Amino acid sequence: FRMELPCWCLLLLSCLESLSANNDFFTSIGQMTDLLYTEKDLVTSLKDYIRAEENKLEQVKRWADRLDSLTSTATQDPEGFLGHPVNAFKLMKRLNTEWGNLESLVLSDTTDGFISNLTIQRKYFPTEEDQTGAAKALLRLQDTYNLDANTISTGDLPGVKHKNRMTVEDCYELGKVAYAEADYYHTELWMAQALRQLEEGEESPLDKVTILDYLSYAIYQQGDLKRALEYTKKLLQLGGSSFSLIPERKKYEMLCRGEGVRMTSRRQSRLFCRYYDNKHNPRFVLAPVKQQDEWDRPYIVRYIDIISEAEMEKIKQLAKPRLRRATISNPVTGVLETAPYRISKRRATVHDPQTGKLTTAHYRVSKSAWLTAYEDPVVEKINQRIEDLTGLEMDTAEELQVANYGVGGQYEPHFDFGRKDEPDAFKELGTGNRIATWLFYMSDVSAGGATVFPDVGASVGPQKGTAVFWYNLFASGEGDYSTRHAACPVLVGNKWVSNKWIHERGQEWRRPCGLSENE
Repeated sequence: FRMELPCWCLLLLSCLESLSANNDFFTSIGQMTDLLYTEKDLVTSLKDYIRAEENKLEQVKRWADRLDSLTSTATQDPEGFLGHPVNAFKLMKRLNTEWGNLESLVLSDTTDGFISNLTIQRKYFPTEEDQTGAAKALLRLQDTYNLDANTISTGDLPGVKHKNRMTVEDCYELGKVAYAEADYYHTELWMAQALRQLEEGEESPLDKVTILDYLSYAIYQQGDLKRALEYTKKLLQLGGSSFSLIPERKKYEMLCRGEGVRMTSRRQSRLFCRYYDNKHNPRFVLAPVKQQDEWDRPYIVRYIDIISEAEMEKIKQLAKPRLRRATISNPVTGVLETAPYRISKRRATVHDPQTGKLTTAHYRVSKSAWLTAYEDPVVEKINQRIEDLTGLEMDTAEELQVANYGVGGQYEPHFDFGRKDEPDAFKELGTGNRIATWLFYMSDVSAGGATVFPDVGASVGPQKGTAVFWYNLFASGEGDYSTRHAACPVLVGNKWVSNKWIHERGQEWRRPCGLSENE
């Protein structure tokens, strides 16, 4: 099989020579016929690979069967079996030589021929432009000859000899091509066809939520608000409404287990990763940082490799001697208090001695310490890095808080900002509300420990050396209630984080106020 590869490659290269200078395959049926032969050659190569794998497995199976029978007999009377000198010799030979040969056989790579052929032919494959062009051609034919989507999908075209049905994925791809061109008319037709085939029982890796997301939006863009609302309701029933009706505690636990709302493909397509220098900040022009979108609403971004191993160790070293029970902001008085621990699932209330009011208790199982910028150059350097990347003033921010979560360590759902019914929140600081949160992950966690946002279904996993950032307040100064979040219990591992709560004062020129409430 392998000896034939060089000849095969030379033949293949000569056969494909004529294709090397061509592109736009979809514009010529004549050129596209060459692709059929290319695909046929690939199938032949794939079958050769399968036969080689089957042959190897058959040899291994025969060896295993033979040794299974032999060892079963030998272990019934080991001394008597090895008393025969031939058996003793053959045991030495098997273990010294034959098992080595078997190891070589198992480790032998039979994929070389197929992968080599595929690599060679891939250079002459159609491009994304070809695929899009062929899709657009189908849409043009649909309009010109007034064909409905089902007719094309079933292949029932006049005069055809070789009928071929389109799958749910095929219809979905056509709809996506139309969507990318803002052609919402054809988006609707083909997403509806994909949905129809899915509801008729066709198996597909796609789900209704993904298709309905595109379908409802396409109908909305065409102005049919009533139908768009109907499809949106179906979408919510399948992918979100039932989740939104679940009690917060249950949602929190579901998200910690990796369950809950799954973001649709259309929303996922709007999330990107990038190299980021925050409008050409001098510190990052030559070495921009890696930034990736984690969620869209609220907008949560993660910075990759944003804090070094040495910096993390220094922060931990500074924090360890002064770790104390974590504090939380009392929702009535605004004063920082030691967080209570919770054992039962029932939410408790605490009594505020000043007002006499009962208020919901927030539970946190961790120890924390606060580090000021003048204590060590590393802390000052980290604060400056946060300022450079966010563009926000750090002089009015709270000190860097370092937290280490113990057994089952967690922080139940809470807001970082003070709500309207908490007029005295952070009053003692005199720096206004918490406008944003920056959170460093300073350890990997084997299991558990994610940061979750129960209201929206977002889950952000702890990844050592990264940091996440989000705004708690809209530009108008109103609180963004979708930022309610929690730290899931650590199941296995040791979780270290450090966070910076950034306040309103000093941001007047850095983040100007918005004109609308939710801007």
